[in-house]
Amino acid sequence: MPTDRVEGIAALLARTEEAHGAFETSELNGVYDEAWPRWYAAFAVDHGLAELLGHAVSADDVAAFLSAGYAAFEARPEPTPDEPWAAYIARRMANEL
Repeated sequence: MPTDRVEGIAALLARTEEAHGAFETSELNGVYDEAWPRWYAAFAVDHGLAELLGHAVSADDVAAFLSAGYAAFEARPEPTPDEPWAAYIARRMANEL
């Protein structure tokens, strides 16, 4: 798996996180977005995730992957590895999605 692909996905996820933070602030008045996986998925797909993965992918599939991936990230045993969420998800996306 090319490292640049994982790095590209991680960079896209970082941009997605930043944009979502602005969305929560401006559109949701600072309220936590319980439906964040769907928002992240739509943004990532609209901003080139398929090109980074090398194949078409739907926002629904990405949203389900993000939801399950976040649950797996949170369920890691303590002490957890020193890997940020975006890097963890990017690596998994490149391998599994």
